Amino acid sequence: MTTDQLYSEIRKKGTMLCVGLDTDYAKIPACLKSGRSAGEAVIEFNKRIIDATAPYCVAFKPNLAFYECLGHDGLTILEQTVEHIRLNHPGQFVIADAKRGDIGNTARMYAKSYFETFDFDAVTLSPYMGSETVTPFLEYPGKYAIVVALSSNPTSTDFQNAIIDGKPIYQAVIEKMMGISTPENMMFVIGATKADKLKEIRSFCPDNFFLVPGVGAQGGSAEEVISAGANPKGGLLINSSRGIIYASSDSDFAEAASLKAQATARI
Repeated sequence: MTTDQLYSEIRKKGTMLCVGLDTDYAKIPACLKSGRSAGEAVIEFNKRIIDATAPYCVAFKPNLAFYECLGHDGLTILEQTVEHIRLNHPGQFVIADAKRGDIGNTARMYAKSYFETFDFDAVTLSPYMGSETVTPFLEYPGKYAIVVALSSNPTSTDFQNAIIDGKPIYQAVIEKMMGISTPENMMFVIGATKADKLKEIRSFCPDNFFLVPGVGAQGGSAEEVISAGANPKGGLLINSSRGIIYASSDSDFAEAASLKAQATARI
């Protein structure tokens, strides 16, 4: 998917919402568990959430930890989840929230896994080992590396705000990544709880999309994020996970998720 196509979806739907599929079997409504295996319950939950929220979002983001912890069944569920989106909601941008960060052949195999085997549009990456962790992911036309720059967790300040050569590390990361990429293959993770930093970052990174987690359960405000971080075309994917997919724990979970999605990250 090109950035123009993604911008077009944002304008058409009037939203920058990305729905995070952090599906925890323990939190799935009991009505889905009766008569189903754990794997069957998870994929049914995902399908209903996807179908209910797809009209009101432009992206879905499965968090791979919630699938890998289920072993072989989890990888099958992940594959089926992506297939369901592709077949039924083909305009959606699909992100693998993996936060991988390795080099050499390992990085190339990660890129092959997410972009070829599972057909994701993008994957989140940790850049701690340098630009080598990212370059293999830039070799796929229409695919994106989403590099963690400034995350929403409280202890992100342990490293990300440290000053090096007069700049915070998050700025050094963004500028280095901009130097080896284009807005057509690079995005950045900027946490919603750091909305005060978004305007500053946008000043030296005007064209790249930002994936912004932390809205909803983590306390971030979509309105503040849009005000501080949008560029003239939009340029944001604002993620909400638990606040949408667990909006209800009863049989109306899909309807509740739909209503919550409608009200989040509107433009």
